[in-house]
Amino acid sequence: MLDYIIEQTKNFLSDMPKSKRKKKGQFFTSAETARFMADMFDLSKLQGNIEILDPGAGTGILSSALLERLQKENTESKYRKIELTCYETDEDVLPVLQANMVYIKNILGELFCYRIIMEDYILSQSNDFNGDLFASENPKKYDLIIGNPPYLRIMRDDKIAKAVPEIVHGAPNLYFIFTAMSLFNLKDQAEMTYIIPRSWTSGAYFKAFRKYLLSNGRIEQMHLFVSRDKVFREEEVLQETMILKVEKTQQEVEDILVTSSENSNDFSHISSITVPYSAIVSGEDLYVYLPTCERDINVLQKINTYQKTLPDEGLKMKTGIVVDFRQWDDLRKEPGEHILPLFYSQHIRDGRVNHMPSGKEYDWIIDEKPSLIQKNKNYVFCKRFTAKEERRRLQCGVYSPSDFSEYQYIGTQNKINFVDKIDGSEMDKETTYGVFALLNTTLFDMYYRILNGSTQVNSTEINNIPVPPIVLIKRIGERLIQSDDLSTETCDKIVLEEAYG
Repeated sequence: MLDYIIEQTKNFLSDMPKSKRKKKGQFFTSAETARFMADMFDLSKLQGNIEILDPGAGTGILSSALLERLQKENTESKYRKIELTCYETDEDVLPVLQANMVYIKNILGELFCYRIIMEDYILSQSNDFNGDLFASENPKKYDLIIGNPPYLRIMRDDKIAKAVPEIVHGAPNLYFIFTAMSLFNLKDQAEMTYIIPRSWTSGAYFKAFRKYLLSNGRIEQMHLFVSRDKVFREEEVLQETMILKVEKTQQEVEDILVTSSENSNDFSHISSITVPYSAIVSGEDLYVYLPTCERDINVLQKINTYQKTLPDEGLKMKTGIVVDFRQWDDLRKEPGEHILPLFYSQHIRDGRVNHMPSGKEYDWIIDEKPSLIQKNKNYVFCKRFTAKEERRRLQCGVYSPSDFSEYQYIGTQNKINFVDKIDGSEMDKETTYGVFALLNTTLFDMYYRILNGSTQVNSTEINNIPVPPIVLIKRIGERLIQSDDLSTETCDKIVLEEAYG
């Protein structure tokens, strides 16, 4: 069945411009991924009438993969009826979905029935949702839910965002709203599998959603892809993606199965580890960590030796002040009177901060607006963005005010993060070098990669990483200053000996 549906989908794709589908956040699942998702379900307890939901059905790829598996499992006729509900509103794709459902019906016969709901999946249920995922009155509940939701950001005043305020912060993405609604649609102890971006696992932006999901459901399995460009290979989409299997339950879970593969072309070479639930879901903000091997677990255990964070120790990572494309009138190409150096991420090199030409048109800023400048004092600068293929995610440099002693103030561009004291006073030299050493280690870089699959270094996430007490940070800094070597290898040696030995 699935092979036929895939063929019909390819025919549809050949006639439909990708640009048009991208505006809708519409990307179709590969056959290999669909079968893998269908195989993740535990069907051992199901019998009699089975009710399935595909909340963003598209052409029916995921539905047909799950129906194909149920057909194979039904050797002793333990299923009396399989009922499928599909939500789809796209007028272009609906004829393909309808024809595919007729095709499946002809194969499965009386065992199978379906309905296609041509209404918005979220808005059509928002009155029932009402902030209670375990509401048991009017809403229909399902035994199995399988989904590939639209990946589309909407405005905070969109009617969909307003319909589910409990999980929305800022301008949300449809994918996590679909995920939450699907948990609402599950019967108790039932399961769902979803393929979604990894972005929800950390950061303040998704905190309400994480709390919602993890308070009312339990992750049973996560599947991670090593290559982000292979999951939707027919679509040429670059996306950090994962597959999530969740059970609707409030019972404690000891372990999570974490599997990973190079890409979705071939699931025959899968790595798997069983990880304690507490190592995956951690902290007040309910960050979800994504380890793929025993080495990753060891990294988590080492970092979690300590409980306090940079803010607990009076320090904080902040984001650079100057959004250059909004401040063209304040920028300058050359130094001069009442003109200050403006620092970009390109000025962070080999563990230090310089002000060599950055390659930008403007490397200077006027001193007339206090809101755009900051004191010239000790900082640790960190690049906010790195390329996917770069060896390190955390790329930092020590900023020494003595290198720019003629200036009382400086500017930092928005693509830099910097560590400063919360009270506005200046970090001493030992603390500055100690913080740099921590962030420059292999240990912290690996930890951040486990926490966040994106290429953006989020200051909020850095501020939530456990760190050694300030006394140890200073001792690390003293040793690094004495070594006069800011390499990762030296930082690794000092930090491991002083803090994680």
